[in-house]
Amino acid sequence: MASGNTIAQVASLIGDAARANMLAALMGGQALTAGELARHAGVTAATASGHLAKLADAELLAVEKQGRHRYYRLATAEIAHAIHALMAVAAAGPKRHHPVGPRDEALRLARTCYDHMAGRLAIAVADSLHVGGHVTLSDGAGLVTEEGWRFLRSFGIALEPDAGTRRPLCRTCLDWSERRPHLAGRLGTALLDRVLDLGWVARQPETRALRITRAGEAGFTATFGLPASWWIAPQRHPGPAA
Repeated sequence: MASGNTIAQVASLIGDAARANMLAALMGGQALTAGELARHAGVTAATASGHLAKLADAELLAVEKQGRHRYYRLATAEIAHAIHALMAVAAAGPKRHHPVGPRDEALRLARTCYDHMAGRLAIAVADSLHVGGHVTLSDGAGLVTEEGWRFLRSFGIALEPDAGTRRPLCRTCLDWSERRPHLAGRLGTALLDRVLDLGWVARQPETRALRITRAGEAGFTATFGLPASWWIAPQRHPGPAA
């Protein structure tokens, strides 16, 4: 079991604002260069290199070399889960004046949460699967039903219940903006991969926000039975974006 000192060391690495911004940027699930992460952190390239070295030495980040470039990504799904949990805690903390801009609203509608979807779109999909009897959700865990396996195969998702991995098949992840669970685990990853392949959503540069295409508007409504107005934002008080 990790000691308090070890926890404090990891927390101090994440606690620096520049490093926290870098880790948040990597929650998009894509590997980024040092230059890209420097822009997200608002620091110089030299300063970014020092921060990235500390995060890599602590095994919070993994480094991949391609030619002359180095790409950084979160080392494990567990680290992504920890960062997301901190986002949820921060969002639930004392309210600060932070007007909601177009970019923030785009993040609330649909975004990547490391390797799965988050935002109102992900909540709507999770609700649809639960109400349709495809998955049962309880206490942070999820179970795919027999009907659910049939639905997933018809949707083009082929998952093995036991794939010889420690990673759970289906679990819930508390959405920091909606304060409700969306789907994570191997099922959450498979759903994101599938809708990207179908062209229902598209990644946007320099942000975790996902753009829902016209094909996606029709596809999500037809396949998951979402009401026509599911995407309309509810009234809310401005809160911090993560």
